[in-house]
Order: sequence, then structure tokens, then C-alpha cells
Amino acid sequence: MSAADAPDAMAGRPGCEAPVREVRARAYRIPTDRPEADGTFSWSATTLVIVEAEAAGKTGLGYTYSDASIVPLIEKHLADAAKRYDAFDPPAAWRAMTALVRNLGRDGLAATAISAVDIALWDLKAKLLEVPLALLLGRLRDAVPVYGSGGFTTYDDDELRGQLSHWVEVDGCAFVKMKVGSDPDRDPHRVAVAKKAIGERMLFVDANGAWTVSQALDYAERFADEADVRWLEEPVSSDDLAGLSRVRERAPARMEIAAGEYGWNADSFRRMVAAGAVDVLQADVTRCGGYTGFLQAAALCEAHHLPLSGHCAPAAHLPVACAATRLRHLEWFHDHVRIEHMLFDGAPTPRDGVIVPNLSRPGHGLIFKHADAEEFRV
Repeated sequence: MSAADAPDAMAGRPGCEAPVREVRARAYRIPTDRPEADGTFSWSATTLVIVEAEAAGKTGLGYTYSDASIVPLIEKHLADAAKRYDAFDPPAAWRAMTALVRNLGRDGLAATAISAVDIALWDLKAKLLEVPLALLLGRLRDAVPVYGSGGFTTYDDDELRGQLSHWVEVDGCAFVKMKVGSDPDRDPHRVAVAKKAIGERMLFVDANGAWTVSQALDYAERFADEADVRWLEEPVSSDDLAGLSRVRERAPARMEIAAGEYGWNADSFRRMVAAGAVDVLQADVTRCGGYTGFLQAAALCEAHHLPLSGHCAPAAHLPVACAATRLRHLEWFHDHVRIEHMLFDGAPTPRDGVIVPNLSRPGHGLIFKHADAEEFRV
């Protein structure tokens, strides 16, 4: 890398109109409303990490769902990287933050931390320009379809039925997703209950990597025949790209294999696409490097003619989802929707199965309710 290409070379360059002055982070742990589990994990609370970035009298807001341990990483290290740059240049700060964590490892916690800061910087830029972020990024669509997501393996039949039918009957979702894999012997019954609850709407199934290849192929056939399931998410671990590829090759023709929620950067997605592991690539703006990283995933999908689906955190995704060329839909994930409506003014609400960006506010339009969140602060 030449001196001209080094991240520090951009610091103090001419035309710096709004240098980033401060970056703050806070963590909040919010209990779930009921016990929750999927095929490989169970949890009773979700940790929200908020980032605020300031420049020229404006404050940008970003967030991720991660762990409180990333707060010092953001405030002691990533903040210094971001403060070298102008608030009008989020990708420059993104590159500096990515270089900074090279020896820590770009994946996992570091990626979620960078994601939250990047989202805050893009929100800040839009606020400085006094434009909605959806317009700044460029709208290819005015509204974004969402699919209801939850159906946790801890739910009894009535809870499963009630949650899925609400998404269809009240929110107008054309698709809903449930978790499987904790108790494979019971899953065919649960899938039948879910399909009956939603009628002609499409049922998605997410195993969260719980199965072997042979199990995945067996359940893929059963679910396709018995419940017309056409979306099977992470049937085997996303770390097993060869296994995902084998499932994709042998699954029923009308069933799409989806994965990518643990894609931390463009290289993660490139390897998944190169392996022929998915029919639909998923990316999570709170994990894959924020809006900057999500746009890279969108470009990869465009180059390979693959559909893209946004994973969780629908309020954060909404502006960039409007800009992604091959985006199909966003995940209306129960945990995150509940938190976003509790703690953010301006969180979207579905109507006829879509959500629409708020064009009356600059930035992404979200305002964090600090006072309401204080009881959950870590």
C-alpha cells in the first residue's frame, strides 16, 4: 500500500467541511417477551448497541444487535479512526475502521461495531445535507416488502398460530418464517400448524444450521410436499459451504436455499456465491459493515444475478433496502421489531406487507428514546 492509499493520507485534506468531532456508544439489554430459541441457540434477552456521531452541530445515529463488549472498541479505537475524516465521507471512515481491526479479526464483534458506526455516519451525512437517507442513497423503489419472522421453537401451537396469523391478517405479509431444528421429530407437526394458520400465504422455514446434509434433504422434501415450503434458510451451517451447495443441488426444484446472515464482509459473501451455496443471499446491515458493506453485498448480487434479502433490524435496513438493485424483501423479525418500536421514534409499521421510508425527516428518520431506554442500560 502506498502512502497515498493509506487511510491516514486522507486526514486533513482540502475540502473537509464537517470533520467528525465525537463518537459515543452505549449498550442496552432488553429481555424478550417470552422464552425464545431456534434450531441451535436459545436466549432471554437481546443487546442493542447505540452509536452517536457528531459533526458541525448534527448527530447521526447508528446501532447494531451485538454485545456490550464492543462499546470500548468503538469509543477507544473506532472513534479515533472515524474522527480522521469528514462526515461527508463515510466510506473513507469505513476503510480506516476496517484496517484498524486487521489484527483483531474483521469478523464477529468487530464487524458489528463497524456496522453501527457506519450507519451513524451515513445518518449524519444525510442530516448535514438535510435530506432523507433513502433519497441520498438513491431510491430504486418507494416501498420495501417485509416477511414476518419468529415462530420460535419454544412456542406452543397456539403461540405459533397467533403470531403467524397476525403477520398475515394485520400486517398483510405475503410470506412468514418460522424456526425449526430444536426438536426435529416435532417439526413436521409444527410446520403443518403454521401452514394452516397462514392459508395461501408462503411459509419460510429456518433451521439455523441445525441439520446434517442428509437431514436437510429429508426435511426439504417433506416440507415441500406437505406444506409447499419454498424457502429453506441455513439448513446446514453457513460455515459448511460444500454442504449448503449439496443441499441446494438436490433440494426440490421449487425450493430456494437462503443464507448469509453471518456474512461479515464482502469476502464472506463472495465465497458463498462462488461455492454455489445459495439461491438467495442474505445480508445484515448491522453485521456486514453497515450501509457501506450492505451496498457491497448488493453489488455482488447484481453482478451474479442473485436476489438479496435483508436480515433482521428492518428499521435500520429500510433506507438502503430502497437502493439495493436486487433486493427482494426484509425480515420483519419479532425481537428487533419489538425493540425498535419500544425505543425508536419513527420505526416503520407494515401496511399491506410493505414498509415505506419517512421522507419528512433527514437521515434514516429514527430518533432514539434515551429516557425510555435507560432502564435497560448495561
